[in-house]
Amino acid sequence: MKYAPLGRTGPTVSRICLGTMTWGEQNTEAEAHAQLDLALDRGVNFIDTAEMYPTPPRPDTQGRTESHIGKWLAARRRRDDIVLASKVSGPPGQMTPIRPDQRFDRRNIEAALEASLGRLNTDYLDLYQLHWPERRTNFFGSLGYTHRDGEVFTPFEEVLGILDDLIKAGKVRHVGLSNESAWGAMSYLGLAERTGLPRMASIQNPYSLLNRSFEVGLAEVAIREDCGLLAYSPLAMGTLSGKYLNGARPPGARATLFPERCKRYFGDRVARSTEAYVALARDHGLDPARMAIAFVAGQRFVTSAIIGATSLDQLESNIASIDLTLSEEVLDGIEAIHDAFPYPAP
Repeated sequence: MKYAPLGRTGPTVSRICLGTMTWGEQNTEAEAHAQLDLALDRGVNFIDTAEMYPTPPRPDTQGRTESHIGKWLAARRRRDDIVLASKVSGPPGQMTPIRPDQRFDRRNIEAALEASLGRLNTDYLDLYQLHWPERRTNFFGSLGYTHRDGEVFTPFEEVLGILDDLIKAGKVRHVGLSNESAWGAMSYLGLAERTGLPRMASIQNPYSLLNRSFEVGLAEVAIREDCGLLAYSPLAMGTLSGKYLNGARPPGARATLFPERCKRYFGDRVARSTEAYVALARDHGLDPARMAIAFVAGQRFVTSAIIGATSLDQLESNIASIDLTLSEEVLDGIEAIHDAFPYPAP
């Protein structure tokens, strides 16, 4: 395994992070525990979850993922072996609401954290992230930004003040962003610089061969500000493995079970670009999924690539991608495909 620092003052984390959003929906508690055991055995020390998980979010499953992790921690007693991250949900929008008035104010953040700590059977989180912005901006599949005059959201300095109190109380060690824009990230970082409030250690956004939008405005922020990307969906919900090509819908696969949530991966440009990436990998004797993850993990602005799996075989293969170094010929081929099919699935 390879490791990198989390932000400027954070712990050292594995360059592969174990994602957990399928636990409690596509994976049982026993399967979740088996994944945790295998990941730690392979050197992974970074675990990412959220109060909202599993996905797709539903009232009767909300929080189940954290509970599965908490039971593993209670049984294995390995809290000091992992860097544990979770997230507080922003306004519900299209998501299932967890609290009646879901904002980044003190009442909501403190209630969310206490519930997460209880489910996780821990006294603290190593990283606590704002899952998506409270304001409306271009995230969750939107490249363009549409401004809305008069929009009200919790001032960033107030949010950082609340997080600072949680850090001082020993309940949180570091804080981060998720699904945030360049303006949002720099606003938080600038405030921390001016006020001495907590500095965002990371930003968790989507990044894959099918969605390289992070490179446009946020890659420079990540590098210059030491606020590295925790890249989620490096396989674009499994699309880059090639398993959905030619209209295939394997039993138990995410796009088979939840087609409405995967529509952005069904278009013609996605299919054509995926075919090209799969062919490139096979031409060079590479597994397409491993190539896709290795590309993500190899970027200078990426702190860790968040992988998810529903089987131990998938997990083993995904973790092994960290040992793959892509040749210049492969990287040139990737750039050629990206030039032909830019951002097919943001």
